[in-house]
Amino acid sequence: MYRSRLSKNLDAHTLGYVSSVTEDSEIFQYDILGSQAHTVMLFENKILTKKEAAKILAALEKIKKQKLTAKIQHEDIHELVESLVVKKTGSHIGGKMHTARSRNDQVSLDIRMKIRDDINTLCSNLIELIDTLVSIAEKNQETIMPLYTHLQQAQIGVFSHYLLAYADALFRDLDRLYVTYGRVNESPLGSGPIGGTSLPIDRLSTAKMLGFKGLVENTIDATSGRDFVAEYVGTIAILMTNMSRMAEDFILWSSFEFSFLELSDQFSSPSSVMPQKKNPDILELIRAKTAQIIGYQTSVLSIVKGLASGYSRDLQQIKTSIWPTSSISISTLFILNAMLKTMKVNKQKMRKAADSGHLIALDVAEHLVKRGIPFRTAHNIVGKLVQVAHDTNKPLVKLSIPQMKKLTKDSKISAKELHQIIQSTTLESSLQGRISLGSSGKREQERMISVRKKKILAYRIGIKKRSNQVDDAIQILMKKVKAIIR
Repeated sequence: MYRSRLSKNLDAHTLGYVSSVTEDSEIFQYDILGSQAHTVMLFENKILTKKEAAKILAALEKIKKQKLTAKIQHEDIHELVESLVVKKTGSHIGGKMHTARSRNDQVSLDIRMKIRDDINTLCSNLIELIDTLVSIAEKNQETIMPLYTHLQQAQIGVFSHYLLAYADALFRDLDRLYVTYGRVNESPLGSGPIGGTSLPIDRLSTAKMLGFKGLVENTIDATSGRDFVAEYVGTIAILMTNMSRMAEDFILWSSFEFSFLELSDQFSSPSSVMPQKKNPDILELIRAKTAQIIGYQTSVLSIVKGLASGYSRDLQQIKTSIWPTSSISISTLFILNAMLKTMKVNKQKMRKAADSGHLIALDVAEHLVKRGIPFRTAHNIVGKLVQVAHDTNKPLVKLSIPQMKKLTKDSKISAKELHQIIQSTTLESSLQGRISLGSSGKREQERMISVRKKKILAYRIGIKKRSNQVDDAIQILMKKVKAIIR
C-alpha cells in the first residue's frame, strides 16, 4: 500500500526477502499503542474529526485481539497494521491514520517501547538474582575456602566474600541497565521521515501518552539513531559475560576433583551412555549463549558503522539482534537464580582444600612486617619456607625450628619466633586479622552484606516506580481511546 510511486509490486521471492513481518511480531502490540496515541493526538489537535478518530481507534482495538498470520503479504508490521485499519474503515478514514508520521519514526518508537519494557523485566530479574547471592552469602560468612588467582590457591577466604564479588559485578550491570533506560525512554514519534512536518502536531503529547520522559528532539537523530540499541545489547553482553564467568566457576567447583558445590538434579543432565554422569549442561549453555549475544552486539555495530545520516533499510536487520538478546538474558537470569537457590554448598570440602595448601603464607609474612621486617625480606623468608614445606611434603605448621634457622640467620627474627608465629596462625586467625575495607574479614562481611541489602531495597523501589509510570500512562491513554470511541 506504500508503492504508489512505483508501477509494479514486489514479486513473492523479493517480498519474502525484504519483509520483516515475522520478526516484527515482537512489536505488534507496541505498534498499535503508538498508532492509538498518534490518532488521539491528531484528534486533539483537530487534524482528525471525532468520528474519524473513533473509527480508527475502534479498528485498532479489534486488531489488538487478532493473531498475526504466518503468511507474508506485507513488508513490515507498520504496513500490515495500517492495511488492516484501512480494510475495516475504508481508505477515506483509515488512510488518515498515518498523517504526520513515517515508518521511520514508527519503527524507532516501537523498538524503544519494547526495549524499555525488557529493561524493566531484566532489572527485576537481576535484582532477584543479586538478592539470592546476598542471601546465600549471609549464610556462608564462616564457610572457609581458598581464593584463587591464576586458578592457583592464593589466600584464605570465605564463600560469602566470593558471592558478594559477583553480587557487586551484577549491581554494576543493574546500574548500566538503569541508566540506559533513561536514554531509551525518549519518544521519536512525530519526527516523520527525517525532517518533521508542517502540520500542527504535538510530539510532547504523544510522548506523555506513551509514558516517555521526553523526546528525541532532533528529527534526524530520532529516525536514524540506533546507538541506544548498541548500548542496550552491549550492556546485556557485559551482564551475560559476568554470568558466564560465574557459570565457569560453578562448572569447575561441581566437578569431582573440587566437589565444592552440587547442582540440583533439575539443573543437570545425564549422559546417554555413562550412567554415573551428572553434567552441568545448563551452565555450559550460559557460556555459549553469552558468545551468541556478543555476536549480536558485533552485528549491531557493524550495521550502523557505515551508514550515512538518515534512515536506511539496513537498520531493519538490527531487530533480529534485539529480540533474542532480551529473551536469552531474561531466561538466563531466571534459570541461574533458580539454580543458586537449589545448589548445595559442601563446606567440609571447601575447608579441607583451604587447609591442604600453604594459604597462611601471606599472613605469616604480614606478621613479620608488624615486627619491623621489610615486606620484601619477609616475602623472601616465607617463600623459602614454603619451598621447604613443598619439598618435604609437609604443611607449614609441621616444619621444625631447625628447618627455619637457615632461613632466618640474616634477619631480625629468630627461628623460634618464626615458629611461634606459624603455630599461632590458623585459618580462623587469618580471617579474624583481615581489617582492610572490602576484605574477607568477619566484620567486613557483615558490613558489606548489610549495605547490599539496603541497595537491593532501593533498586526494587526504583524499578517498581518506573514500571508503574509506564503502566499509568498507558491506562490514561486507554481511557482517552474509550472516551473517543463512545
